[in-house]
Amino acid sequence: MLRSRYEAVIVGGGHNGLVAAAYLARAGRRVLVLERLGHVGGLAVSARAFPGVDARLSRYSYLVSLLPSKVVADLGLRIALRRRRYASYTPVGGTGLLVDNGDAARTAASFARVTGGDRELEAWRRFYAMTADVAERVAPTLLEPLAGRAAMRDLVGAEAWRDLFERPVGEVVDERFADDTVRGVVLTDALIGTFADPSDPGLLANRCLLYHVIGDGTGDWNVPVGGMGAVSGALADAARAAGAEILTGAEVLAVDPSGEVAFRDADGEHAVTGERILANVPPAVLARLLGGDEPAPEGAQLKVNMVLSRLPRLRDPGVDPSAAFGGTFHINEGRDQLARAYAEAAAGRIPSLPPAEVYCHSLTDPSILGPELRAAGAHTMTLFGLHMPARLFREDPAGSREAALRATLASMNAVLAEPVEDCLLRTPDGAPCLEARTPVDLETEAGLPGGHIFHRDLSWPYGEPGRWGVETGLERVLLCGAGARRGGGVSGIPGHNAAMALLTA
Repeated sequence: MLRSRYEAVIVGGGHNGLVAAAYLARAGRRVLVLERLGHVGGLAVSARAFPGVDARLSRYSYLVSLLPSKVVADLGLRIALRRRRYASYTPVGGTGLLVDNGDAARTAASFARVTGGDRELEAWRRFYAMTADVAERVAPTLLEPLAGRAAMRDLVGAEAWRDLFERPVGEVVDERFADDTVRGVVLTDALIGTFADPSDPGLLANRCLLYHVIGDGTGDWNVPVGGMGAVSGALADAARAAGAEILTGAEVLAVDPSGEVAFRDADGEHAVTGERILANVPPAVLARLLGGDEPAPEGAQLKVNMVLSRLPRLRDPGVDPSAAFGGTFHINEGRDQLARAYAEAAAGRIPSLPPAEVYCHSLTDPSILGPELRAAGAHTMTLFGLHMPARLFREDPAGSREAALRATLASMNAVLAEPVEDCLLRTPDGAPCLEARTPVDLETEAGLPGGHIFHRDLSWPYGEPGRWGVETGLERVLLCGAGARRGGGVSGIPGHNAAMALLTA
C-alpha cells in the first residue's frame, strides 16, 4: 500500500532517478519513484529487439563514460564496465587511421601512413594530454556544489580554458591539426547528440566535447557488461534494497509546487505528497506537469541497431575487422564532410553523405549474445548518425526515416569492401535484424521532447557557487535528470546532486 506522504517523490524511473532514490533511501528518507513505462531505466535499457534472435541490445543509450566510480562504490553497484582495446578506426581510401590503446607503435605507424608524417600524431598527443589533465581536475567537481566560473578557470589552467571554454572548438581544431581526417575524428566528440557548427561562437560544440572527454576523470567510453540494462538493473536493486518504493506503469499527470503529485496507474488516478519532488524528466516535460510551457529542444541523431551474421570486410587488408569495429568506427566524418552534412541538414535536407559512427559491443562483451549466436560468429552493431535534426522528420516521419536510413547505409557501404546489408542476420521469419530510430521516434516512444537525448543543450560544469545545479526556482521541486546542470549521458550525476541538495539543505 502506498503512503500518502513521502519525503521525496521522484518523477521518472530512469537511471538518474534511481541514483537519487538509492542515495535518499540509504539516508533513511521515505522515497517513492513513479515510472510511466512498465520497466525502469528510461533509455538505459537492454532489449531483445528482434523476434527469435537471442541478442540483448543496448537499444538507446549504449556506452558509459560519465558514471563516477564514487557513485558505483557508494551504492555498492554490481556492475562491470570494460575498457575497449581500440579507441577508434577511421577508413581512408584503401587504408585507415587506427588508434590502438594497447600499442602506441601501431598507432604511430597508422598516423604516419594516413597523414604522411608524425606532425599530426604529436598534435594529437598534445591535445589529448590537455583534455586528460582537464578530466582529472574537473571530474571530481561534478559531484560537489558548483564552482564559479573564475574558480573553474583557475582549476583547468590558461591553455585549456582558452581552447576548451572560450574559443570555438572548430577554430581550435583547425589551428592544432592540419589533416582533414584527424580534425574530423576530434570533432565528432563535439557533435554527438548535438546539432551545431563547431565554429559557432555560441560554443555548444565545446560543451559537448567537454562532457565527452572528462568522464570519471579518464574520458574512457566503456562497454557495460550485460548491456545497458545491467546498469539500470543494478541501480534499481540498490534503491529497493535501501527501502525505496518503485511503482511502474504510473504516469504522472501533474505536479503542484506545494508538493502534490497526481498520477494514473491501472487502478485509476491517485495523488501523493512529497516534501521534495525530484523531476527525472526533461525540463519541457516538467514545465507541462507544472501547468506551464517551455519550448521543446531539438534532437539530432539517427540510431540504428543491427545484429550481423558476421563482421563486414574492410578495404584495408592490414586491419582485422575485429580491431576496426572494436572501438569507434568513423564513417565519413572528416572535417569537411561534417561541415557539408551540417549545412545540408540546416537547410532542411537529409545529408547526402551522412556522417556516422559504429560500435560493436559484442566484441568487448560477448555475453550479450546467446551461445548459438556466439558460436556462429554473430555480432551486434550500433550506428549513431550525426546531423539528423528532428526538423527533417516532422512532415513524414516514416518516409523520412526510411530515406535517412538508406542514405546512412549507403554512406557506410562507401567505406566498406562489401554492403553491410549482406552481413545482416535474419529473424526466423526472414526479416533483417535492423531497426532505426529518429528524434521524432524518441519523442513518441520515450516521451523526449524533440527527441533530444540530453533533454536540452548541455551546460557548462560551473555556475552559481554553492548550488548543486538542480534547482528549479521552486523550493520543493528539484531537477534530477539529464537536463540539470552537469547532466547528459549515462552518468547518475544529476541524481546524486539532487539527493545531496536535499540531504544537505
